[in-house]
Amino acid sequence: MIDAREDQAAGLRRLFRRAPPTVVALYATGARRAAAAVHVAHRVASRNSRVLLLDEAAGQESLAAPLGLADGPDLLSVLGGRIEPRELLQPVPGLFGRVPVSAAALALPLLDEERRQCLVGALHRLHRHAGFVLIHASCASAGDPSPFVFAAPRRLVVAEASRSGATEAYCTIKQLAGAGAGALHVAVSGARHRDDARAFFASLNALVRRHVGVPLVSLGEVERDDLAAGLAVDAQPPGGSAGEGAFLRRLALSARRPAATAQAGR
Repeated sequence: MIDAREDQAAGLRRLFRRAPPTVVALYATGARRAAAAVHVAHRVASRNSRVLLLDEAAGQESLAAPLGLADGPDLLSVLGGRIEPRELLQPVPGLFGRVPVSAAALALPLLDEERRQCLVGALHRLHRHAGFVLIHASCASAGDPSPFVFAAPRRLVVAEASRSGATEAYCTIKQLAGAGAGALHVAVSGARHRDDARAFFASLNALVRRHVGVPLVSLGEVERDDLAAGLAVDAQPPGGSAGEGAFLRRLALSARRPAATAQAGR
């Protein structure tokens, strides 16, 4: 028998796999991670996509301050019917807007089916007006992704071209792989030249391949390349072995954390 708790992300997955919008979980690394995340959103929006930011990072990791916004009410506020989903949207010049979801991400696994469907329905109403949805997540949570990240069809790691950026990107990728991610997109930020960016990605890719085993798909540079076009392509190579690798990692995870793997395996 399937435990109802094991299917907590099913409604989100169905919603996130509809096209449009394209849904991507975003992890930015380095000393200027918030600026890099905002830059990614605007680069995607430059392709005439209406970009909705679902900001599940809290506190200093949130994008509220970098965007000049108040913290704002969380998506969880729609429960009880006292606020409409559109009222949660914080307009951002050049983007569709930002919606805080950190409380909703924590509460979702604990909600009953009726309230869970209420949240999914609220997201659906917001998605109708977006061409692209970025779920901004904290790197510190990469090893224990929220239901929003679990449900996202794609994951993007923005690696700052610096020593701290490389270390943080590697740790984030390793944690995502440990949580069951099969393949990841990577974009480099802050490189001085195109050749520097290529060399940085090649070094990171070699390290990940040797020690983690997750395929990385390069999107190029945040500042110079068309990220939206790259993200439209599934990171999972057709006929590749990444799916099998992800399955084995999830299987290994199940021996340690049965409940967590039940989410990751979907």
